[in-house]
Amino acid sequence: MKVMRSGNGVSHAKIILIGEHAVVYGQPAIALPLSKVKTRVHIEETNNGKQILHSRYFDGELLHAPTSLAGMKHLIEHILDEHSLTASSFNMTIKSDLPAERGMGSSAATAVAVIRALYDYFELHLSPAKLLRLANIAEKIIHGNPSGLDAATSASSHPIWMVKNKELYTLPININASLLICDSGIKGRTGEAVASVKKRLELDQHATQTLLNKLGKLAFAAREQIAHDDPTGLGETFNTAQEQLAALGVSNKQLDTLIETSLSLGALGSKLTGGGRGGCFISLMKDQEEAERLAQQLRIKGVTETWIQPLGNASEEEKANAFKSIHGPRPY
Repeated sequence: MKVMRSGNGVSHAKIILIGEHAVVYGQPAIALPLSKVKTRVHIEETNNGKQILHSRYFDGELLHAPTSLAGMKHLIEHILDEHSLTASSFNMTIKSDLPAERGMGSSAATAVAVIRALYDYFELHLSPAKLLRLANIAEKIIHGNPSGLDAATSASSHPIWMVKNKELYTLPININASLLICDSGIKGRTGEAVASVKKRLELDQHATQTLLNKLGKLAFAAREQIAHDDPTGLGETFNTAQEQLAALGVSNKQLDTLIETSLSLGALGSKLTGGGRGGCFISLMKDQEEAERLAQQLRIKGVTETWIQPLGNASEEEKANAFKSIHGPRPY
């Protein structure tokens, strides 16, 4: 009796601490993997001659996947074609804890998990550099001009320091504070926000580039504040970054109100995270207890979901590997 093959892939959510949007234009960014918020993909061999996809958005043949899944469809087809496996017959099931369109890297996490599952299923070697190259095939279709940060962080078990096409390093986070991640309950519009920044840069290059450069300088400041355990300084950097992001036009009234509320209730700093115009925002709190207290208060104000990420206790391995290249200096 033939043993039917199977394959599995796992990835996780990400949160950008600082540098969103600016990272697309060559400025540095810092991102944090959220290992408890996962995406899982399972593939089982079938003999019906079909490639079936099961997900929260679509159940059916990959051939008939809607345009909203064009990036994922193209990615799967690309991998099958690249390895002459287009005649393969399987069921692929995608299960994710990540809320979509919230700036937590849902599309990148799905791409990374799908790639890992396919390579596991077909018993193919997958290098870290190839994983990121493949993930960005889907991300380019979805977002147009991705930085690669989402895919890199979704695939990593360590926080990331990134400069597009130049640097991709581990960055130990060892600061005596907790990060409260809040879902505003409003779908983010990453594609729209990215396009608006591009348009703004075309219409007023000097003013827009000044804002992007400022965000880059703030990323360097945040790196130093993290290294020297300066949560007060990091909170101030968050606040200044939010001002720049609002000036870029990627915040909105609802986010601004929730961020202001967080500050009035004791946050050291607060800013949007990800594409903006909805989605999630983050608040830096002095400890877990304060983060839990603020989470309860913000739920009354309309926040739909919260996650708390302690920022201290970087492992000795992370400290030893600080600024060690993960996938080579030019992984893309």
